[in-house]
Amino acid sequence: MKAIIFDFDGLIVDTETIWFQAYKEVLTNEYGLTLTLQQFSKVIGTDDTELFAYIQENLSTPINPEAIENSVKQIVLEKMKELAAREGVEEYLKEAKELGLKIGLASSSTREWVEGFLQRLDILKYFDVIKTRDDVSKVKPDPELYIQAVKALDIKPSEAVAFEDSLNGLKAAREAGVHCVVVPNQVTSHLEFYGHSHRLSSMAEIKLKQLLQKIKGDAFERLSNQTCDQ
Repeated sequence: MKAIIFDFDGLIVDTETIWFQAYKEVLTNEYGLTLTLQQFSKVIGTDDTELFAYIQENLSTPINPEAIENSVKQIVLEKMKELAAREGVEEYLKEAKELGLKIGLASSSTREWVEGFLQRLDILKYFDVIKTRDDVSKVKPDPELYIQAVKALDIKPSEAVAFEDSLNGLKAAREAGVHCVVVPNQVTSHLEFYGHSHRLSSMAEIKLKQLLQKIKGDAFERLSNQTCDQ
């Protein structure tokens, strides 16, 4: 392995739980509409197109997505004043540098949003490559973000491990040919992930070096089994 690639929202910082709480609050208080975790989970890691379609389908009058988004964002920014990275994130970044690995980031959010919080957390310095929705025509689950990140890191897809918290992110990484470790948060832990290399409750669960050794071992075993089958 030559590189690791991080998602941002929900993975580095659990913004997804905050966004869910904010959307739920605005839709309940202003529109009398109940937003379930199952419905919100569908848009985690991608854009809000499906979410606004759901809102419009369940309301009798036309909606103003921009007005809803602004109300939600105000709540989110207030809740994120005391920002903290998820457990083990900075330790993985430090260990990756010690191991001589390249570090990338692939996010469906805007560059302004991502880099602003990375600066506040004082971890922007660790990233060699950052790809956001500003760099691609399609966001996750489309693999373009990961394809662009791998290209910029100057590696093969099989030489990278992605860290994701959502099904959309997992699908994007796997379709790009990148190994993927899922680290769910409060709003994605109930989802049925499949096709991932490993699942962690947090990055504090295992050292990065040990995790990469497991992934390498598992990949070798799969290759051996395929050879035997042939």
